[in-house]
Order: sequence, then structure tokens, then C-alpha cells
Amino acid sequence: MARTHVDVTRREDGTIRIDAAPVAGSAAPDDEATGSAAQDEAVGDPDFTRAVLDVAGAVLTWPVLGAPGPPSAEVHDRGRAQQWLWALYGERVATAVHDRTAAEPDGVRVAADPTDLAGSAARLALGHWAARWWPASYPDGIPALEADVLGLELAALTHRCQQLFDGEGDQPDDCTAELIEEHRDALDPLIQWWRAAPQSADTARQLESVLRLIDHAADTIGLDGPDLRHLWSSLDQRSPAGVPVDPGSLFARHGGGYALAAGEQLVAGGRVIARGSGTNDWRRYPPGFVDAAEDAVSWTARALGARRRIEVEVVAHTAAPSAGVPLVAEVHVNGGGPNRVPLTRTDDRWTGRADLDPGLLGGTGPPRIEVGVLLPGFDPGPFDVGPFDPGSFDPGSSSDPVPGEDRARVARDAIRALARRRLNAAAERLTYDTSPYDVSWGPFLAETIAAGPTSEDY
Repeated sequence: MARTHVDVTRREDGTIRIDAAPVAGSAAPDDEATGSAAQDEAVGDPDFTRAVLDVAGAVLTWPVLGAPGPPSAEVHDRGRAQQWLWALYGERVATAVHDRTAAEPDGVRVAADPTDLAGSAARLALGHWAARWWPASYPDGIPALEADVLGLELAALTHRCQQLFDGEGDQPDDCTAELIEEHRDALDPLIQWWRAAPQSADTARQLESVLRLIDHAADTIGLDGPDLRHLWSSLDQRSPAGVPVDPGSLFARHGGGYALAAGEQLVAGGRVIARGSGTNDWRRYPPGFVDAAEDAVSWTARALGARRRIEVEVVAHTAAPSAGVPLVAEVHVNGGGPNRVPLTRTDDRWTGRADLDPGLLGGTGPPRIEVGVLLPGFDPGPFDVGPFDPGSFDPGSSSDPVPGEDRARVARDAIRALARRRLNAAAERLTYDTSPYDVSWGPFLAETIAAGPTSEDY
């Protein structure tokens, strides 16, 4: 495979920027993955379109919707970063970073080599992205990923990528021990899946690689317990059962079944003033709270005599907590200040209602009502961007620039399309092995389970 090139630039503050260009001659598994979302984070793309790793002396980023390739990097400590630069980008890039001096800011374009570490790092970053941003949705038909299975594969990948990390303690993604401890409940089902007659040779190799990496990581870190001792003995004395298994049946669904409840209307009677769908900005609440569908948020404004009331319904994520979470709806009427409506989970929905100032819903014309969902204290605020680069998006038939929330909505649609493509590839057992960069595009074990016929009854 031909090398790609990166631009290495020293900034005035002393940081080194490595900007990765698209990989020459390479494409994502489906070229449409790049057709409706920006690839240049510099123009302010939503953060859910990027996979990120905090590593020794730097932050690495990959465009999730882009073609597989080397990451971009912000290097803030060249000394620490030199331990992995050569293995990740190749000798030329490592030398270029080393040669940036304290003189005037300058830059150079150099070739980057595809390396094994580059492929593993991209896959690790994509796995962390999936744990945070996977658009699980009942109405959209995108099943949730089994968190414990994904967590263990992330533990294995983190151990494989240990060269990226050091002992400074400022790298939250260097968390092998924490991932194993948190998700060890999935170890026994993974062993059963591996010992059974495999559905495909690729899946069998992937299972064995994950299990052996976890075993080696646990031994290196000093973790112990019956489940880890069982893993060690199973790897030492494998005796395949020879009976195929449905992996979906091996893993307990923490959220239980996910069926839409009928439920009663929040308010009976009253005159409907307006109703509509709200904005479902994934950035404003933690993962696992709200269904990722674009129309998951709906609202109704009613007149009850002289009173004016807003009612909000939000489709809940399968794993949404049932109590103790101060999720709220933020309501703006005719561009006015926010009115917050506390939400409570009941079955498959978050619901809430609140009275509004009658003056806000007065007048002869229909009110302009905007409703979003957020978790106070977590919410970074509504998505906003600076100057828009029309060349960075292809919004379809329109040639107008895509501003603010419209841009974020286009990006969310692209992420949903990406999730569906990955699930289809997992169901068809497609692999992408033309280069180390393409390793990241292979399905995770959690995606293989989700793509199965019994996954969440989708």
C-alpha cells in the first residue's frame, strides 16, 4: 500500500501539530460514509464525529466518518511522545517532530508508514467512541452494544497499545485494569463462545486474541480472581465443545426487554396549542440515557383554561437509569430564555410537564417552541460552530452552507448510517484487512453479537 503524508507543524505555543491527510488509494468500507459529514475538525465538527485517545504527551484524533488512516495529533510533550511516534507513524514523522525547534514556527510534509500500532490504536479509539457515542435506538432499529463485551475488548486493545502510554497518570484511556474489573462478568460467556464451534474463523481468532490479551494483561498487572483463573485454565486446555451457540443468548441484557409501553397521556383534555419534535443533541447527556433517534424528543403545548402547559416525552435508552437522575427538558418559547422541565423515567419513556407563563403562548400566530434534553452539570451547551466551510459537507441537493444545529443533525444521520453499515458488515462477517489502517473497520465482538438474530429483538 502506498504511504500517506502528514503535515508536521510547530505552533507558537510550542505544541506540535500532526495533520493527517486522507490515505492515498484507501477508502472506508462504504464510500458514502464520508458523503454527508465534515472531516476537518478545524471548522468545528461535532465531537461525536471524532474518535480520540489521550496518550503520553499528546492527544490523537481520527474522523469516525472518514477513510481509515493515521491519526492527527496535538503533541504537547515531545519527550514523552517520542516513545511511540516511530511505532505509530514511522521514522520520517518521528524525525520531523524531533527536528521542530524553538525557532520560528515552521512545518513540513512527510510520509507516514502504515504500522501495526497505527491499526490497533485506531481500533482502540473507535472502541472508546462506540462506548460513548453508539446511536442505539429502538425506532431506528440500531441495537445497543453489549457494554461488558465491548469493555473487555477495549481492555485487550489497551494492553496491546501499551506503548502509547506511560506512568504519568494523565492518560484516562490507559485503563486496562479498570476495564477488566468493571466488565469481568462477560469473561465466562466469552470463554463459552470461544470454546463452542465458531461461526467463522475470523470470529474465533478475534475471540482468542481478546482472551489471551486479557489473560496476559491480568498477569502483568497482578489481577486475580476465580474468573481470571478460569480464563487461564481454559486457554491452557482448550477443548472445543463442537456445538454452535448463539452468542446473544450467552449475555444477559442489563436493561431487560425493550418494548414501547402504551402509557396514558400526560394530561387528559385541554386545547392543544402546538405540538412537535424537539432536538436530540447527544452531547448534552451521558451515554445510555436517551434513545438516539432524531425524533426521540416530542412535546405538546396545551391550554387548560387560563393556564398554559408544556408536556415533554422522550424515548428512553434501553439502559437508562430508572431513578435518581435529574434529566431535564429545556424549553424555549419564541426565542425567550430557557424553562426547565424535570423528567422522570416510566417504562420506556422520560416524561415531564410544567406550567409556562401564559404570555409566552399568547398572540394570534403559532408559538415557536424549541425543546432539548440535557443533564445539568454534564451539559456542554448547545452545539455551535464558527465560520462554515461549504466544501466540508455535502448536505444533499442543497448547496447552501449548513449552520449550527442543522450541521449537527446531518452528522447524527451520518453516524446512524455508519452504525447500520458496521452491523451489516458484522452480520455478513466482512473483514477489512488490506492494510493496518483498515483493522479498525473490522467488527467488534459486541457488534457481532448485536448483529445476531436475537439481539434485543430488533
